[in-house]
Amino acid sequence: MLISKLANIEWMNNMSTVNAEISIVPIGTSDTSISKEIAAAYNAIRNLTNLKKVTLTPMSTQIESDKLDDIFQAIHVAHSSAKSIGTKRVISTIRIDERLDKPNVLDDKVQSVETKVN
Repeated sequence: MLISKLANIEWMNNMSTVNAEISIVPIGTSDTSISKEIAAAYNAIRNLTNLKKVTLTPMSTQIESDKLDDIFQAIHVAHSSAKSIGTKRVISTIRIDERLDKPNVLDDKVQSVETKVN
């Protein structure tokens, strides 16, 4: 029974796909524009080699990975990079979707909706 449960956990870990949407708001900058701080955060995230996909959108950065820890690392580097260029405060909004029963690819989610619209 224990071996069966361990095998099931291992299978679920192999199937796991984690998607996240990260939005940071740097506060305490010298300008009303925050594009410099967002660019630093985005650059730091996309330089992480363990992420499967990183997409910049007008309001957030979307990330796809096999591991939840990779998502947390991306959040950490985003905060660190914004602070390293002088931001005094960083507020984040994070949404995480961890699916265990089948792969959960960002592009597939969009395609699924688009097929239902037409």
